[in-house]
Amino acid sequence: MSRARHSRDERGVVFPSPVVILSVIAVAMAGVAFVFTRDSAPTEREITTVAVPEASESPAAAPTTPSETPKPEKPKKPKVDRSKVYVVVFNNSGITGLAGQVADQATQIGWQVVGSDNWYGTIPASTVYYPARLQRAAKLLALDLGIQRVQPAVDPMREDRVTVILTGPLD
Repeated sequence: MSRARHSRDERGVVFPSPVVILSVIAVAMAGVAFVFTRDSAPTEREITTVAVPEASESPAAAPTTPSETPKPEKPKKPKVDRSKVYVVVFNNSGITGLAGQVADQATQIGWQVVGSDNWYGTIPASTVYYPARLQRAAKLLALDLGIQRVQPAVDPMREDRVTVILTGPLD
């Protein structure tokens, strides 16, 4: 019994991957951009400074006084609203209840204390830690509590609040 071999003719269209298509389009667009911009004038300009001659001591030159030259006013930074800043207080000392006491003190001053707990780690001194956007608030909180050390927040501290870590009683 002889078997006839049947060859199947499986012809189809194979589409290239999206990466190949995007690459071809990017190369074509770069070529078009090159053609259209190769003869254009540069958009950069050279800027030169002009030296202004200094005022001479002649009587024709009027002396300027400090009151004549207006000083640009610095925009005043808005005051820190203690009630809108989240604060968490941690105890890293052997004093039971220290974090709760300082949290109560901060609340009485007007800070929005959202928690207190124990901190496990090595901290050299009582410190107020802050995320970048709350630096001014952290300095004010440290001033309110009498804490000398203020540092940027580190992991695992949260970025939406000021963190106070106590190593001993506050003065």
